[in-house]
Amino acid sequence: MSLDIHFEQLSDARWTELLPLIQQHQVVRLIDCGITEGRCKDISSALGDNPTLTELNLCNNELGDAGMRLLLQGLHSPTCKIQKLSVQNCGLTEAGCGVLPGALRSVPTLRELYLSNNPLGDAGLRLLCDGLLDPQCHIERLQVEYCNLTAASCEPLAAVLRAKREFKELMVSNNDLGDAGVRALCRGLADSASPLESLRLEGCNLTLASCQDLGSIVASKASLCTLELGDNKLGDAGIAKLCPGLLSPSSQLRTLWLWECDITASGCRDLCRVLKAKGSLKELSVAGNAVGDEGAQLLCESLLAPSCHLESLWAKSCGFTAACCQHFSAMLARNTRLLELQLSGNSLGDAGVQQLCQGLGQPGAVLRVLCLGDCEVTNNGCSSLASLLLANHSLCELDLSNNCMSDVGVLQLAESLQQPGCMLEKLVLFDTYWMEDTDNRLRALEESKPSLKIIS
Repeated sequence: MSLDIHFEQLSDARWTELLPLIQQHQVVRLIDCGITEGRCKDISSALGDNPTLTELNLCNNELGDAGMRLLLQGLHSPTCKIQKLSVQNCGLTEAGCGVLPGALRSVPTLRELYLSNNPLGDAGLRLLCDGLLDPQCHIERLQVEYCNLTAASCEPLAAVLRAKREFKELMVSNNDLGDAGVRALCRGLADSASPLESLRLEGCNLTLASCQDLGSIVASKASLCTLELGDNKLGDAGIAKLCPGLLSPSSQLRTLWLWECDITASGCRDLCRVLKAKGSLKELSVAGNAVGDEGAQLLCESLLAPSCHLESLWAKSCGFTAACCQHFSAMLARNTRLLELQLSGNSLGDAGVQQLCQGLGQPGAVLRVLCLGDCEVTNNGCSSLASLLLANHSLCELDLSNNCMSDVGVLQLAESLQQPGCMLEKLVLFDTYWMEDTDNRLRALEESKPSLKIIS
């Protein structure tokens, strides 16, 4: 049983009504509910009074250090069996971290701890690591993103990685760790027997200097499935350093995020060698990199390689034009594994969309999700897509947000959507404007076809 309340400012009467439920449910999520220090004592008592509680999520509430101290006191109860605690953006600072070691020591059932968007700083992180190193602590997943950490936090984290054999996921994105910090983390991982599955280092001020170390970790950790490096200035030279690790026979990486990493067609060429060789890779993001039409052609050629098993490609805002759509069209007609293609923010225009539709209209097309937001699509492009919706039976989701169509184009899509043979389940039209009559038509269409959602 779960108690899920989001974005509701809880009155005293409502809080009194909820307290018995908090003491009964296995999962309690009170997200952005205006909870402050005054109600933390009640929650602390609930942690002790509810031995069935396994998950507590209080993110986006102003608990502050005093509130967090009260809350964590509840973890000391011998009946507390919580496994997942989420307190992102709750106002915990370095001053409140002194209670963390005792709390982590007292609850050996805790496996997941989410502390992002709290200004812990390096001193607070060191206190947290003191608790994580306790033999009674068995945390497997730790999230400390946006926590004002620097390279000084990485040695304590590395010590945790060395000591805790059960550690599976480390999320430290959007902290100024720099190359020196990540080098320390990589040393810790190299010395660790932990079966790390996921490492998130987005927005950590990394450069090509980190890439060889990261590549070595990918090569040595067969357990590593997810590596997120977006929003770091790695450049083509960094990708060249990273790829030998990705190509290692022992690498089993499934998800690789490289959005906004200053990659051009040259770096894309190196990544395509990985795509062709590693069937384990299922998700790739090169969004926000200026790989251009040349990069698009390289990606499409790689996606047709027999050993490429990629299922999701994010290539938003990559400088593509209509000229590359012939390559995407040919690939989509023949590829039997790619299920999601994100092409938003590229100037494809109606001509490019028409070519995409030709490929997707072929009998062998299997794509399920297509994102074409902000691609300069007009009513003419909508006409091509409307015809596609009747010919293609694999496409489940289509995103056309922030394009240039009028009511005419939207109604062309609606005409196809109402046909029994149209399999689309979700049409996304954010930042698209139409008249009241068109809106009434779309609402009536949703009512007549419950499997269809039109999001705007």
